[in-house]
Amino acid sequence: MSDVAARRLALPALCLVTDRHLCGEHRLAEVVAATVAGGATMVQLREKDLPAGELYALGRQLRPLATGRCALVVNDRLDVALACRADGVQLGATALPLAEARRLGGPALLLGRSVHSVAEAIAAEREGADFLILGTIYATRSHPGQAPAGPGLVASVRAAVRLPIIAIGGIDRSNLAEVMAAGADGVAVISALLAAPDPRASAASLAAALEAGWHKNREKA
Repeated sequence: MSDVAARRLALPALCLVTDRHLCGEHRLAEVVAATVAGGATMVQLREKDLPAGELYALGRQLRPLATGRCALVVNDRLDVALACRADGVQLGATALPLAEARRLGGPALLLGRSVHSVAEAIAAEREGADFLILGTIYATRSHPGQAPAGPGLVASVRAAVRLPIIAIGGIDRSNLAEVMAAGADGVAVISALLAAPDPRASAASLAAALEAGWHKNREKA
């Protein structure tokens, strides 16, 4: 884990994962700004259907909304992350190796790894990830047909690694507390913010619950 990059990762983390189809393509920047104002600490630009040029343009649009307020990371595309001066990149199982991403991006680039098991988490820590996005915790529309692992996976990974764990998959205000109690350092959400009638208020509510749950766990540790 890079100490330089880790300084840019605010914990507990409330990560908004973008999906412009949920909120309306022309409203994405507006919704991102609202969730950042409400307390989101990270925005992951994840628009898998966009070609590099359009993804870059969207990253440039979101960059000033995040600067000085939260971390902006780009899903999988290291080239786009570097081009739009994002804070980091979120790498999936088929993306560039972490070591190569570190070599190209330098010590200040936040490197996240998406993992789904204890073994993958241990490997990601060994290979130099700065944080993990762990899922799928609950059933979610973004991964239909995928069996949810439940908060027990968070507890198992927490016992195996020291990296920050950001849980993802069907997490909202109703189940966030049990995810944090299992040892998460944050949550990544899509519809709980993008489809909310008031994204700023929803982000503020989630951020408050995150803070309470995270500090409670640290007091018990």
